Amino acid sequence: MRNLKDNILLFLKGMAMGGADVVPGVSGGTIAFITGIYEELINSLKSINLENLKLLFSGEFKQFWSAINGSFLLVLFLGIILSIKSLASLMTYLMDTHPIELWSFFWGLIVISSVVVLRQIKEWNIKVILMGLLGVVIAFVLTSLSPAQTSDNLLMVFISGFLGISAMILPGISGAFILLILGKYKMIIQALSDLDLVIIGVFILGAIVGILTLVRAIAWLLNKYHDLAVALLAGFMMGSLNKIWPWKEVLEYRVNRHGEQVPFLDRNIFPNEFYQVTGQDPHIIQALLFMAIGFFIVVVLEKIALAINLKKS
Repeated sequence: MRNLKDNILLFLKGMAMGGADVVPGVSGGTIAFITGIYEELINSLKSINLENLKLLFSGEFKQFWSAINGSFLLVLFLGIILSIKSLASLMTYLMDTHPIELWSFFWGLIVISSVVVLRQIKEWNIKVILMGLLGVVIAFVLTSLSPAQTSDNLLMVFISGFLGISAMILPGISGAFILLILGKYKMIIQALSDLDLVIIGVFILGAIVGILTLVRAIAWLLNKYHDLAVALLAGFMMGSLNKIWPWKEVLEYRVNRHGEQVPFLDRNIFPNEFYQVTGQDPHIIQALLFMAIGFFIVVVLEKIALAINLKKS
């Protein structure tokens, strides 16, 4: 049984996880791992199964709550939700006012995070290398198909929630990163900032279904085929870097569900070309600085995790 002090600490850990999941490249799973709640989180999520759900539907609420470690999940997710809501408005503001600096920061985060994920591979062989290359190709192709990813329909929102929840069990892979691959990052952040209950509700529904299905499947893959699964995930990260390249030329616009004109087709360009095409300052020095900050954050998190592991052993 946790006392008030333990619950406050758990709430703060949840806030740290939520803050991490808003930022592509930093994983809430990584924060859970560093703060020592990763194993309890995985076991709690896996306990949300048909057997325990039967307890809920039969009216045995106390037994159900105990079986899924409900108090732990409630306090943790309250912290996560509060943090995500608080940071969503900030991210929306930065995307509108400082896009080059923000996407440079994300770019640096994902580059170094992919390296950190690759370090989890225990034994390198040709299968692992091929799986990593497959991940790069798949992610590159998916993130290059912009028109197919810009649909704002509720099915895509549901799929985004379904896939995004995988971040909870994958140190190094963030839910925000998965939303970037799907082209839904800005949309979900905007919905959180505006408290769009329809979008948020469908997204959460997808996440719940993901917890009941995808989370368990990914946990099985990591346990059964660890190195292949990690290589594929790292490949996804590296292959999607073109999606968040800071300098882009917009080729075509469309009108979104709010009647606003937003980019529809774009292409990556070099900073000097960005100035020629748009007439805007490419902010090269600032971009390099924020890329370096992204590198630094992930390196520090990895060092902390390593120190904690050494202390435990």
